[in-house]
Amino acid sequence: MAKRRSGINGPQMDADERKSEKNMNRSKPNLIRIHLRSSAALLPLLIAGCTVGPDYKPPQVTVGTNFGELNASTSADPTTQPSKTNARSEPVVEWWTTLRDAELTALIQRAASENLNLQRAASRVRQARAEVIIAGGKLLPTVNATGGYSVARGSGNVEFPSGGLGGGGGGASSGTSSGAASRMKEQSGNSSGSGGGSSGGSGQSLVPAQGGPQSPLGEGGLPGSQTELYQVGLDATWEIDIFGGVRRGVEAAAADLAASVEDRRDVLTTLLAEVARDYLQLRGFQQRLVIARANLQAQQETLDLTLSRFRAGFVTELDVARARTQVANTQAVLPPLESQVRQTIHALSIFVGQEPLALADELKAIAPLPGTPLDVPIGLPSSLLKRRPDIRRAEKQIQAANARVGVATADLFPKFAITGGLGLDSSHAKNLFQWDSRYFILSPGVSWNVFDGGRIRANIQAQTEQRQQLMLSYQDTVLKALGETEDAIVMYATEQARHAALVDAEKAARASVEIARDQYKQGVVDFLTVLDTQRELLNTQDQLVQSDQLTATNLVMLYKSLGGGWEIDAARQLESGTN
Repeated sequence: MAKRRSGINGPQMDADERKSEKNMNRSKPNLIRIHLRSSAALLPLLIAGCTVGPDYKPPQVTVGTNFGELNASTSADPTTQPSKTNARSEPVVEWWTTLRDAELTALIQRAASENLNLQRAASRVRQARAEVIIAGGKLLPTVNATGGYSVARGSGNVEFPSGGLGGGGGGASSGTSSGAASRMKEQSGNSSGSGGGSSGGSGQSLVPAQGGPQSPLGEGGLPGSQTELYQVGLDATWEIDIFGGVRRGVEAAAADLAASVEDRRDVLTTLLAEVARDYLQLRGFQQRLVIARANLQAQQETLDLTLSRFRAGFVTELDVARARTQVANTQAVLPPLESQVRQTIHALSIFVGQEPLALADELKAIAPLPGTPLDVPIGLPSSLLKRRPDIRRAEKQIQAANARVGVATADLFPKFAITGGLGLDSSHAKNLFQWDSRYFILSPGVSWNVFDGGRIRANIQAQTEQRQQLMLSYQDTVLKALGETEDAIVMYATEQARHAALVDAEKAARASVEIARDQYKQGVVDFLTVLDTQRELLNTQDQLVQSDQLTATNLVMLYKSLGGGWEIDAARQLESGTN
């Protein structure tokens, strides 16, 4: 090893050592130039890379050419009315307008803009959109700005070890030495920069890192010397996505975003149906109240008639008691119906994001049940897969899971990264922004997990099974959607037939009451016959109103099973630029 002499001007090398170092420095530029040229040629290939993992293919599901219950309902018993449904055209988007009720339309519009559950679903969409940006940011370099100032003073009572710090043969002293300078550089390399220094620059903090090996110079650096360091710079790190793990992550985040959009649409579709159903229930309860009160008035008149005939001696007290019982039973029907009216108003108020009594004044006025349209287009089963948001959401969840298989697969391959920094270091603030204060560092690197106990391959298997589960969930969602639609078709068709029979029954019951009252006055029939006909009329009228309500409600459920309504919200968001 060449011997060094310590002195004020630093280490002194013999002629052979200086010549060797000179030749080495001459050869470095050519070597660096060769490496830079090779890296420049390979960089486009590294950036382009490849994308590992399976490419996404949408699931294929076979469905019938038509809804089976639609064919069954149109070829049913000729004594019943045929269904009003058909598959000749697609369902209407604003299906609630087919009920021709202005109040219902206004409630649906308010719910679509003010419902709290819908707002929460919209927040999840915004969250997913932000997560796409987070995932995509990993494709770009990370750049940090740094800056700081540090000052250090070494202890004057620290002596250099025998032979100096450089390992040479110099003697010990308490002054500036080549060993001290070498130790300064070691401390600089071990320090993270007390002033927010750069990554590996030429001027790091002179204070050694705490907790490391004890420094022969002490914690303050050069014995008896005070040093200052001003630093500004930029640090950058870039992991090049060679095998597409990050891009698969972006693909998964984008699919999650699409799934959250479909989830919001599913919430909207359900909300619109729930508002319409509760509104129909409200009008149904109100109409049942009207009928009960009308029958109560008629029964009260019958009671008055019976009392008059009892005073005249034409009937017994038993007839009076029966008439009073009938009146009391009908009065008992009113409180539950009034309670249901108020509870339904509470529910509708909450649907529009208001307190329970907010719509009390608006909805307390009694209004008739809206009528159903003459013709209800429902489309084909194949178009159901495109309309229903829950099916669309399930499909996007498969796409996200498929991309995560690629993310897991990318961990099998090496990761390439480039770190670097540039900035300015100076011991004096006035010299900080001079050209000679510059430094830079460029450090390409690669890491490869060569052994992990099977964790990566197990994760790939786990993500693959997750995708398989979502595939099965998608198939189950499709089957349930088809089942709901078939159920809604048959329920709507059969309720129409039931309604037609109840209309005839109500007409007959009304006529029976009139006949029984006349014959009772004439003494042809007893009072029990009058009471029976009145009870039958009340029961038939109540069932008829419930059938009106149920027919309209089944129509709403049919539209819900078809997945309609969310399109208007998508169109409104597109126009406003918020989608």
